[in-house]
Amino acid sequence: MILLLQYTLLFASVLLLVALGGCFAERSGVINIGLEGVMVVGALGGALTMKFLPISVGAPVMILATILTSAISGLLFSLLLAVAAINFKADQTITGTAMNMLSTAAATVGVKAMNTAMSGGNDVSSEVAYTAAREMFMVRIGGFTFNWFMAVALAALIISYVVLYKTRFGLRLMACGEHPQAADSVGINVYKMRYAGVMISGVLGGLGGIVYITAGVNAWKFENGVAGFGFLAMAVMIFGAWQPGKIALSAVLFGFFRALGNVYSGFDFLMQMNIPSVVYNMLPYIISLVVLAFTSQKSRAPKAEGIPYDKGSR
Repeated sequence: MILLLQYTLLFASVLLLVALGGCFAERSGVINIGLEGVMVVGALGGALTMKFLPISVGAPVMILATILTSAISGLLFSLLLAVAAINFKADQTITGTAMNMLSTAAATVGVKAMNTAMSGGNDVSSEVAYTAAREMFMVRIGGFTFNWFMAVALAALIISYVVLYKTRFGLRLMACGEHPQAADSVGINVYKMRYAGVMISGVLGGLGGIVYITAGVNAWKFENGVAGFGFLAMAVMIFGAWQPGKIALSAVLFGFFRALGNVYSGFDFLMQMNIPSVVYNMLPYIISLVVLAFTSQKSRAPKAEGIPYDKGSR
């Protein structure tokens, strides 16, 4: 039971971070389909930091450096969407899809090239190992293993709520996603606000990526990507009605079903059912389809999301 709680909170942290990132982008009026790709790039930046930064720097420096690298990597990659969608008014869905394909391919090629060069041609895998550094993120409290990324996710939730609903910046951001022409008429720079929304989504998506790949393993093959977690986070965001509090509850729900795939063998009654393990791994995706099928008609997305803003149009 403790292990189930541990994995639920960890996977919920991943979904929460990425879904909050998508929320900021869509609240500003930009659909970030590329969250999957942002996760991969953020995971790569964090994994390389954990691999090459000496263990001797200590846990605080390792944790901070990994978080910063992942966040910056995700931010820089998200600028591709910002430039294409905001400056060139490209189709946001197609741009995001292209980013998803580019990220996994580029990460795989880059890591293989790095491993080949470092091993003199003996290692051509796309795997990055970070065994020792990963241990620095965990604190064992009895039978429960606390991961500092859980605290990062909780902090992101609180900050997101305050920023969106209690600050001038957040209110302006949401205005740009609802009625950009009206926002522009009172002096709000819609382009800058949408850039800010996409960049924040890049930061949070990048963090979600490193949390995901370090959740249960000490190494990651980047050719595997992030197993659709970016899209699952979008389902969490929609089910959570683009509101941080509801997104958090949705993340816990979906995180619970994903955690079952890791710990179902510890429950006798589940083992006696003789359900293949792959079914448990599919559960969060099946649940997302069912939930969205029954709730999507009632969900209310920001009115101007996905619509390129033209300052000259009224």
